[in-house]
Amino acid sequence: MRIRFWGVRGSCAVPGPETVKVGGNTSCVEVRCGKKLVILDGGTGMRLLGQSLLPEMPLEACVFFSHVHWDHIQGFPYFTPAFVRGNTFHLYGGNNVSRTLEETLAGQMDYPSFPVHLTEMGARMSFNDLYEGQVVELESEGKPIKISNVRGNHPNGVFAYRIEYDGHAVMYATDTEHYSVVDPKLRRLARNADVLIYDAMYLPEEYTGEAGGMPKTGWGHSTYEHGVLLAREAGVKRLVLFHHDPAQNDADVAEKERRARAIFPACEAAREGLVIDL
Repeated sequence: MRIRFWGVRGSCAVPGPETVKVGGNTSCVEVRCGKKLVILDGGTGMRLLGQSLLPEMPLEACVFFSHVHWDHIQGFPYFTPAFVRGNTFHLYGGNNVSRTLEETLAGQMDYPSFPVHLTEMGARMSFNDLYEGQVVELESEGKPIKISNVRGNHPNGVFAYRIEYDGHAVMYATDTEHYSVVDPKLRRLARNADVLIYDAMYLPEEYTGEAGGMPKTGWGHSTYEHGVLLAREAGVKRLVLFHHDPAQNDADVAEKERRARAIFPACEAAREGLVIDL
């Protein structure tokens, strides 16, 4: 299993000299389970992923959207392989708002906001609306892939995903706000995972409002401290801090990583281009 990060920011893309080390693209993670390609979220990092996949065409992939806020879908209209006939994409996401996944993706490409409609994309696509607890079973090189989900704590809803393949497990828990205790659903899903990718958007003092202007309670995001608590209680081997606040520059993210490593050494901040092999 190989994990590669193409977008690690939350809310909006932030290109520029102060974010060049960490990267400024919004959420998109590539997971290779043998020969099977699984994509987690379609933020602006999805455009770069798409360019890297061109030599592999024709290709087939599964895309799992945690939710449909813009920073997790806005790269999809720029995902070049989706415009090429002969490619196949199976798209999954929660039907947790007033529209299906297909309707939501089509809506952001509707006129006059975008010049090319979803129906004009050339690739073959299937749209799958998930419910909480549903397990998607795939296969690669004769070995099963199991993708499970639970709902997190985020406005309009969010799914956390666990991908299991060949004796390894990766959990993706972006855009989820902690409670006063570790969320038991997330703890169960993260149990003994090799890697936990966790929403650590804010520093603790930013979350409480002691720094950064106003409290962020109820905004649907978390901190590295609560990522560490979840990792410890679930027996996670490696914690990756994800969904960095667009206001955090490279130095800020490095400081967040330093503070997290002081209490959980097997921890790192997600950066564009980071590759983890399991």
